[in-house]
Amino acid sequence: MFITDCIFCKIIKGEIPSKKAYEDDKILAFYDINPQAPVHVLVIPKAHIPSVDAINEENCGIVSHIFTKIPQIAKENKLDGGYRVISNCGDNACQSVKHLHFHILGGKQLSENMA
Repeated sequence: MFITDCIFCKIIKGEIPSKKAYEDDKILAFYDINPQAPVHVLVIPKAHIPSVDAINEENCGIVSHIFTKIPQIAKENKLDGGYRVISNCGDNACQSVKHLHFHILGGKQLSENMA
């Protein structure tokens, strides 16, 4: 299911170009156009799930799949020294795109402060 006004759904459909880091039949990973670290990859399910709050029994398998692929994506990006995985949920967390996504950040020493 795609949402017509969702930028990530448009990226999945190829309507908006992206620099892909990984893709399979369930997920797409691409490099953020406004990186917050030397390596900044977004990992999204191809099925539209609005946020962490919308994860349920029917779609939790896709989240499990994402987390099995994150280490592979990190390794391919040479994040051997470590990386951070973040998902913002809701307006107060600054979730700017209402499509579940996980940020992989790395490539430098990250700040301890996550607030």
